[in-house]
Amino acid sequence: MSATTYDRLVEIVTKLHDAPEDRISPDVTFAQLDVDSLTMVEISMRIERELDVHIDDNELEADLTLDATTKLIDAKLAA
Repeated sequence: MSATTYDRLVEIVTKLHDAPEDRISPDVTFAQLDVDSLTMVEISMRIERELDVHIDDNELEADLTLDATTKLIDAKLAA
């Protein structure tokens, strides 16, 4: 079974940011996980490298949920 985009995103976020697993859910925002701006850039770069999707700096924002980020990635993959 291949990993879903959401699962891969969670893997990227948890590798780069030490958020407790019990706080990870589709409706949590990066801000709620206390992800700082430098880590947001690192997450964006990792998404581009691992998922082959370019995310502009202004697209990945602190108030995005993990679900919304997954939908953004999936939309770019489908384009």
